[in-house]
Amino acid sequence: MLEVGESAGASAAGQSYLAQIRSSNGLPPLTADPTLEQAALHQAGYMARSGRMAHTTGWGKDFVSRMRADGVRGAAAENVAFGDMDPPEVFSRWMGSSGHRRNMLDPAFSRFGLAYVREADNPRRRYWALVLAG
Repeated sequence: MLEVGESAGASAAGQSYLAQIRSSNGLPPLTADPTLEQAALHQAGYMARSGRMAHTTGWGKDFVSRMRADGVRGAAAENVAFGDMDPPEVFSRWMGSSGHRRNMLDPAFSRFGLAYVREADNPRRRYWALVLAG
């Protein structure tokens, strides 16, 4: 059984980190978006159930298909992570990765959704998903 925990409010927790990251790079903050948070929660849940980090799903949905199914239109990107991490650490790790960093600093994006689902066997470990869109 998956424990969703406080993931429903993860976007609120991540907003200040993203604002600081973008501000220090001369970019405006992103707005938390419930549709994007729901898309992130879907992927975090899939990853926790399957026990692996991925941008696809086991039932053949790639990133673009998932975004369309979740009502996300236009350009979008996704960062995923797994581990015993809280928001400061997950954002720090994403900033240390060129692709994840590029997603968070893309000036075309104005909205985001952040979610995680805890691993069933070890609730300290979380599967994280961040969805960004214009």
